[in-house]
Amino acid sequence: MNGLHFIPDNERIILKSPQEIEKMRHSNLIVAEILEEMKTAARPGITTAALEELAEALLAKHKARSAFKGYNGYPAALCTSVNEEVVHGIPSERVHQEGDILSIDFGVIYEDYYGDAAITLPIGHISSEAEGLLRVAEEALYLAIDQARSGNRLLDISATIQRHVEAHGFSVVRDFVGHGIGKHLHEKPQVPNFGEPGRGVRLKPGMTLAIEPMINAGGCEVMILENGWTAVTKDKSLSAHFEHSVAVTENGPYILSKL
Repeated sequence: MNGLHFIPDNERIILKSPQEIEKMRHSNLIVAEILEEMKTAARPGITTAALEELAEALLAKHKARSAFKGYNGYPAALCTSVNEEVVHGIPSERVHQEGDILSIDFGVIYEDYYGDAAITLPIGHISSEAEGLLRVAEEALYLAIDQARSGNRLLDISATIQRHVEAHGFSVVRDFVGHGIGKHLHEKPQVPNFGEPGRGVRLKPGMTLAIEPMINAGGCEVMILENGWTAVTKDKSLSAHFEHSVAVTENGPYILSKL
C-alpha cells in the first residue's frame, strides 16, 4: 500500500538492525507465500471477494494479521485493482473476465513487523499491450531494487523506474509513492517513481524500503472514485503495480518479500 499522505512530516528514517531485518523477512515471506496462492486462484470467473476470503483464511493459517484492514478505515485485507484501477481497489463481487489484469497489493503484521508487496496478474490470455505493461513494470521494479545500495541516493531508485518506463512509452504515476517500512506500515522516506538521479537522502545499511512502481499505459493522471479509496487512470488506460520490501545492507539489496 503506497505511502503518500500517510507519513507524518516529523518522522525520521529508522535504521533496522540485522535482527530486525530478519524479523521483517519472516513477515514478508508470509506475504510472498500468500501472493503465490493468489497467482493460482486468480482466473476467469472468480471474484475479488473470493480472493479476499482466501487471503483471510491464509492469514489465520499463518497466525498473522492484516496490515491493511482497518488502516485509516480501509475495509479489506487485499487491495485488488482491475484494469484501469491503479491502487486501493476494494474487493467486491465483480467477476474477473478473460483478458483482465489484476493488481493485488497485500501486507501483514507478524511479531510487530510489517511485510508489504504487490503483483499484477494476467487473467487468462491478455492483450499484447497488457503483456508489455506488466513486463515493463516488473522490470522497472528489479532495476530499481538494484539501485538500493549503500552510498547511492534515494532518487537513483526513482530515476531508474522513470527512465525504464518512459523508454517503453508508458507513464509513471506521480500521485502515489513507495515508502519506508518496519514496525509501521508507512515510514520515511517516501520513494517516488520519478526524479533526478543523484538527489535525495544517501542510502545506508539498515534502511528498509517498499519500492513499488505504478505505471500506466496512457497518461500519468489519476482520480479517486466515490468510495474514497480506489484510484483509476483518468484516461481509462490500463495500469500495473509491482512491489517488494527491500533492505539496504552492506552486501547490497536484500529482497525481503521474495520466495
